[in-house]
Amino acid sequence: MPHTAAASPNWTIYEPKLWTVLRRGYSLDTFRRDAVAGLTVAVVALPLAMALAIASGTTPEKGLHTAIVAGFLISFLGGSRVQIGGPTAAFIPVVFNVIEKFGYGGLILCTLLAGFMLIAAGVLRIGTLLKYIPKPVVTGFTAGIAVSIFASQVKDLFGLRMGAVPAEFFARWQAYFQHLPDFTPAALLLSVASVAMIAGLRRLRPNWPGFLIAVVLGTLACSLLSMPAETIGSRFGGIPAALPRFAIPHIPLERTLELFPSSFTIAFLAGVESLLSAVVADGMIGGRHRSNAELVAQGVANIASALFGGLPATGAIARTATNIRSGGSTPVAGMLHAVFLLVFMLVLAPLMRYVPLATLAAVLLVVAWNMAEIESFKHLMRGPVGDRIVLILTFALTAMFDLTVAIEVGLVLAAFLFMHRMSEVVAMQSNISLADEDADADNPDGSEPNQRALLPAGVEAFQISGPLFFAVANRLDDVLNQFPAPPRVFILRMRLVPLIDASGVTALRQFLGRCGRQGTRVILSGLQEQPRRILAQMDVHADGERLRFAPDFAAALTLARAMPAA
Repeated sequence: MPHTAAASPNWTIYEPKLWTVLRRGYSLDTFRRDAVAGLTVAVVALPLAMALAIASGTTPEKGLHTAIVAGFLISFLGGSRVQIGGPTAAFIPVVFNVIEKFGYGGLILCTLLAGFMLIAAGVLRIGTLLKYIPKPVVTGFTAGIAVSIFASQVKDLFGLRMGAVPAEFFARWQAYFQHLPDFTPAALLLSVASVAMIAGLRRLRPNWPGFLIAVVLGTLACSLLSMPAETIGSRFGGIPAALPRFAIPHIPLERTLELFPSSFTIAFLAGVESLLSAVVADGMIGGRHRSNAELVAQGVANIASALFGGLPATGAIARTATNIRSGGSTPVAGMLHAVFLLVFMLVLAPLMRYVPLATLAAVLLVVAWNMAEIESFKHLMRGPVGDRIVLILTFALTAMFDLTVAIEVGLVLAAFLFMHRMSEVVAMQSNISLADEDADADNPDGSEPNQRALLPAGVEAFQISGPLFFAVANRLDDVLNQFPAPPRVFILRMRLVPLIDASGVTALRQFLGRCGRQGTRVILSGLQEQPRRILAQMDVHADGERLRFAPDFAAALTLARAMPAA
């Protein structure tokens, strides 16, 4: 018997993209573009890092330290060419609650545990599983986090004269209403002006750093006009002009079990948000990230951030998109963004004490608005009833109670909903007609081995068999990658798709958008009753040009032959 060597593990899936880039060659011109992009992202990240730290219940320099330490390591070790890492708004509710209950030492322990969880997830190749999280769960907790961020900023937006803000949702709003008569007009004026300025710049000058401009002008107005508004200096005593130091406060190890759920939430958020950001970046640059390498990098970055007294970190979608639009094409841009932030902190620290907290709260208000994904929320509310229940429940639990509970309940409810749908599929398939549209005596299963021989030039076809739900929706994105050149017409055969959910419709819309950008017309053939109804509910209609419906494959072929070249 011949000896078969054991297959060695494919460790290249953990190779940082930086090593791949350098091995293929790195030019001076690429470095210039990366340097410009890194500087641009640093300008955006500077006010954001401070605002996120303050909203999380800690001091502004901890946000900067996180962006510097974790941001550098995420780019250095990550599996994406253009990912920008640092503190993000998604962590605000969980970080605030951990500090409130367990102190800053508890947060350090949470972040360390989350880092080890992320490394384990990457080593166990769980990165590929995180994309199967249903869209209603992701949108629900994201929109809920946006509401939590807004609720955390009311004190600084209005300049309310009150003590510590309660962590609980209802107690927090009760305290706000009690102290509303004691608001500071100067703080409210700064908040409104800053939001208006950021919104105006985004409309009129979208390439300008609106956050930084609003913070600079707000600081100048507050200082020159001697406005009685609270500043970083008046609350925190300023920002030290020093390098991040390796310093570990007291860590309550005896409370590890109590902190474990929060650690899991931080790891979950870091993993999901970083991979979502990497997927968005792939779509913008036409690349492909290494999901498990990205998780390992996120884990290492969070451990390092904790050891340097920072906050949890992950990939930031908005900063990553800014990096790409500014010309960044390799991980060097992300590493330089961290270096530029370090320089800014050392040089500008004495001036940052004058930044009004109302202006930073306005920055986070805009972040929360962008994070709410209102259009996506409204779109999912037109989906099946089960998806709507998952969306609303996850949103309400996140906004009003606890993010950890919201994620757990959302995932469990989505799993039960999936099992219920599968039971319905079995019932439907048991009554399938013997006279199926494509079945014949020689080919009883309805498949067509000579399908490609029937296709006209420039026409491709793909058949989906089974439900198009959240666990398989992402496969649609890989369909077009199989062809060397975009086809003129693409026939998507859906007669064997008994049902589609909101995640499936979202994936289908993204697929149609990609086909539209490539000039490919799409024909959906053989739609069953449930998919046709759900597509209509969620505004996916045949327009007679880019998208058409056909009753069967033969009719789709006739339509394809009649379609002219785009």
